[in-house]
Amino acid sequence: MVNAVAKQPIDLARAAAVAASVPDPELPFMTVSDLGILRDVFIENDIVVAQVSPTYSGCPAVVVIEQSILAALTEAGFNSRVQRMMSPAWTTDWITTEGRKKLRANGIAAPAAGRGTDNNPASEPILFSRITVSCPQCDSDNTHKVSEFGSTPCKAQYRCDSCGEPFDYFKCL
Repeated sequence: MVNAVAKQPIDLARAAAVAASVPDPELPFMTVSDLGILRDVFIENDIVVAQVSPTYSGCPAVVVIEQSILAALTEAGFNSRVQRMMSPAWTTDWITTEGRKKLRANGIAAPAAGRGTDNNPASEPILFSRITVSCPQCDSDNTHKVSEFGSTPCKAQYRCDSCGEPFDYFKCL
C-alpha cells in the first residue's frame, strides 16, 4: 500500500503505534490502547483505518477520542479515518494489565478481569450493586459506595472506611 500524502509505503506498525498512544480525555494518564477502546488499525484502499469502541454507547468523550486519533494520524502523515465499532460492545475486560496498573496508581479501582465477556456475562449487576471493592490506596475491603455515579458515568464513587480516602470504581461493563 502507498500513502498518498507521503508517496511511500504505509508503515502499519507505526500507524498503529501512533493511534495507540492517544490519551483518553477523561483519563489522560491512560491511552486508548490501555483502555482497550482501540479495536484495530488496518489499511483499506491506502487509508489507515482506526476502529474504536466507546466505553458505553452514551460516552460523551467518544467524539473527542475519535478526533484525537484522527489528528494524531494526520499529524504523523497518514491519510486516515476512524470507524466507530458498537458491536461487540466494549467491556472492562479489554482494559490491559498496564491500564489496570495505571488506574490503580491514579486512585481508581478497576473491576476484576474476566467478568464481562460475551461468553461469561458480568457476575455483578452494573447499577445499584453491592459488591466488595478494594481501596486502591490501602487495599482494604472495608469500603462503601457513596454514589452510583462518579466523575464519569462509567464509574461509581466509593469511600474507604479504613484510610478515609474517596475513590472512583470503574464499573464492570
